[in-house]
Amino acid sequence: MSVLQDNIAKATAYLAHFRDTGVLNHIDGQSVPAASGQTFETVTPTDLSVLATVARGGAEDIDRAVAAAKAAFPVWSKTPGAERRKILIKVAEAIEARAEEIAFTECMDTGQALRFMSKAAIRGAANFRYFADQAPHAENGEVTRTPTQMNTTSRRPIGPVGVITPWNTPFMLSTWKIAPALASGCTVVHKPAEFSPMTAKLLVEIAESAGLPKGVLNVVNGFGEEVGKRLTEHPDIKAIAFVGESRTGSMIMAQGAATLKRVHFELGGKNPVIVFDDADLDRAVDAATFMIYSLNGERCTSSSRLLVQDTIYDEVCARVADVAKRIKVGHPLDPDTVVGPLIHPEHESKVLSYFDKAEEEGATIAAGGEKVGEDGCYVAPTLFTQANNDMAISQEEIFGPVLTAIPFQDEDDALRIANDVDYGLAAYLWTNDLNRAMRMTDELQAGMMWVNSENIRHLPTPFGGVKASGIGRDGGDWSFDFYMETVNVSFPRATHKIPKLGG
Repeated sequence: MSVLQDNIAKATAYLAHFRDTGVLNHIDGQSVPAASGQTFETVTPTDLSVLATVARGGAEDIDRAVAAAKAAFPVWSKTPGAERRKILIKVAEAIEARAEEIAFTECMDTGQALRFMSKAAIRGAANFRYFADQAPHAENGEVTRTPTQMNTTSRRPIGPVGVITPWNTPFMLSTWKIAPALASGCTVVHKPAEFSPMTAKLLVEIAESAGLPKGVLNVVNGFGEEVGKRLTEHPDIKAIAFVGESRTGSMIMAQGAATLKRVHFELGGKNPVIVFDDADLDRAVDAATFMIYSLNGERCTSSSRLLVQDTIYDEVCARVADVAKRIKVGHPLDPDTVVGPLIHPEHESKVLSYFDKAEEEGATIAAGGEKVGEDGCYVAPTLFTQANNDMAISQEEIFGPVLTAIPFQDEDDALRIANDVDYGLAAYLWTNDLNRAMRMTDELQAGMMWVNSENIRHLPTPFGGVKASGIGRDGGDWSFDFYMETVNVSFPRATHKIPKLGG
């Protein structure tokens, strides 16, 4: 039996219970169908076969989940941070113990290659460990003094929160939001993406098996216009953390306005990787291709625009095209696969539509530009060359293994092109001129920048974007600023004169 066949057999075994029971909602510690009894199907993009039926939640299910989160909040929010830490560390350990099951499930549900998803559970466990360690001092603030007063600040969990996560790397991104919420003392209602609901159910089961109290984490499956809308409008949900498209973020903000909800948005990107002619081209090409062709290009921080100085444009494009043509496209459970199938036929159609747009606008397809095979949602790694920044392929988030290469002349030209999009999530800069790097990073409109590097996450650092790429920051203490309220108490240090009225 080949490694692929062996992995498919393992995945079949892991998915058996989902085929038997379906992907149910999880409310107040119980696995339950939708109140309406309705379901929908989740398919694998490998061959479009049905993996499981999924509970199609509605407003009633959200109301039940919010009620459970609200009831659990008083006890969980008052649980000492040190105790929350112990529980969340156990959750991390339980995630690690089931890492292969999580990875195989995610590969089949999303189409992401095993070489990347094998690390998803480990990253998720790391998120829980990191925020668990912050829990004991999450409420701490500072003390300031005047001659007559002592002011003490502290933080309190904001209340039940809604977490809405995307389909691209669903397990890891769920932990990225849920772990700090739980560490802060909040309770959670989680709405996973309808295209990839399976590992959200695994996460809540794992968490409760590790000791998380019932009702602290609840999961309701369904569609944005039904359960998502009710969650964002619900008066007992104090904040919404959302990862997804910018257009959806705008809708969520409008839906939460009536109840003055706090929002945290991690939205889209059209991120530039800028390569100057003094850069280490070998490393720059490796980093640029990794950041667009790994994870099927379905990541918000992908380097989807390649801005290359005109003196080396042809050489760099030739190198990138060569890499793209040599990348293995195949079944996500094949260890040699780099690019697996895109998440769903709807998304595949969107990505494929840009190939015609590119040619209509005058760009050249230097690599890829086609569907691979007859079955599943496989798309070849693609490079567009001879592009300019006014083209749709340069302005719109394609969210696939598709790279647009644009030439520039000098620093000013590179900055103009890099900043001339609606988005501002990430930027990557390749140059060996330190002064240039300082000048460029001062002017680039992006929430995160990497110089001479691909995206390497450091959990204590802030993660987030500007412009249409988001609101707020995750990571480190920034996460607690969202999930907690800061309060100030003033104590007298000396008797002071109080203004007297009416006498």
